[in-house]
Parts: sequence; structure tokens; C-alpha cells
Amino acid sequence: MTAPVFVVEHFDTDGGRYVLDGPEGRHAVSVKRLRAGEDVVLTDGAGRWADCVVLDTEGKDRLILRLEPVREEPAEQPRVTVVQALPKGDRGELAVETMTEVGVDAIVPWAAARCITQWKGDRGAKALGKWRATAREAGKQSRRVRFPEVAEAATTRQVASLLAGVEFAAVLHESGDAPLATADLPATGEIVLVVGPEGGVAPEELALFEEAGAKAYRLGRSVLRTSTAGTAAAAVLLARTGRWS
Repeated sequence: MTAPVFVVEHFDTDGGRYVLDGPEGRHAVSVKRLRAGEDVVLTDGAGRWADCVVLDTEGKDRLILRLEPVREEPAEQPRVTVVQALPKGDRGELAVETMTEVGVDAIVPWAAARCITQWKGDRGAKALGKWRATAREAGKQSRRVRFPEVAEAATTRQVASLLAGVEFAAVLHESGDAPLATADLPATGEIVLVVGPEGGVAPEELALFEEAGAKAYRLGRSVLRTSTAGTAAAAVLLARTGRWS
């Protein structure tokens, strides 16, 4: 069985002895029911991580560990960012969850013109918090030690600015002449993929993105929902860059 992953803010120890407490400690002791001799992994979610062995438990929320040397996982190359138009309901969390599982490095929520959902005020802050919490939990579940960054919601012009400064920029759109599976991808730098809303990318948005240097690509013959298109497209890109080798 693969060692479960828990998130910590620091790796300070007392002679190699580490106490995992709080919500993560409670989950380890009361939900996972870990016992002495079992292995766990601690990570800060930003690439630093350490193997640990359970020494003991205290109460219902304290796991006593022996911490091995802390290591750092380098950032993957090329970096893959998905600009995700805001889906309806809880499909946004589904998109974040599955994109995290396949290995996306960053997710940018996009308030596209044809989005039914709009993030405004407290509602927007709450929705962003859910996306970030989903990325954290999916990162743990998929045994990642470098979780994807979930940015603040971006406007169309902000997305265009992002596309202008990267090595490869693609927009999933039915007008694309070439399939994404045949695109010429960089070995390093940043890849940004734009996924439109259920109503599609508006013509003026597509024109602005193309002006910024992005190109329209087709994913396949079938039409996917916005909540699944990003995951499928990211999988195509990750496999072709060699990151899944």
C-alpha cells in the first residue's frame, strides 16, 4: 500500500521526532487509524517532502513520527497551466480534482463571456476557496508533493496577457484545423491551455487570444463538457511532453 500523504506548514523536529496534530493529525489517527510501524509522507505542497515512520499515537489527533531527511522535488518541465472557464454548480470542483490527479501545475479560473456562473463578492471568494481546497485534497489523494496553484479568477484580457508570455498557448475550439495530439510542444517553459464554458469561447475572445499568440486546436471528434475537457486535454499534453514517461 502506498504511504498516505499529509500536509504540514513546516518540518521543524525535536531530534527527528515529529508531531502531526490538528486536522491532519486527527485524520491520520481517527480516520486512517495509522499505527506504529506504518509509513507516511509529509509535504508542504510546494515540493518539499519527507518519508516518515509512525512511532506512536496520542489521543485522537496526535501522530508521533520519526522524520527522515527532507527532500525537494523539482518543478516539472514544461509547466502546464489550464485556464478553466467557470462551470455550473459543483462541476468546477470536479474539473480541479481531475486536473490535479493527472498532474496539471496551475489552474486559472476564467470568467468567460458565456459563463452562466459568475464569481462576485463573497460568493466568488467562497467558490475560489472550494477550488483551492479541492486541489489540496486531490493532491494528497494522488500522492503529489507539489500541488497545483489555483489563481484568482481572471478576466479575458488577463488571460490574453498570460498567453502572450508563454512558449505554447492553445485554445480548445471547434475551429481548430489541427488536433491537439499533433501539436509541436516545447520541452521546457510553459504551456497554457484555455478551456471555454459550456456555451463556447466567444468570437471576440478567440480573436483576442489568437492576437496574443494562441492557436485554436481540436481535441477529438466528440464534444466534451467544460469540466472534463481540460483533464482530457492535459492528459494528451502530459503524455506527449514525456512527463508521463
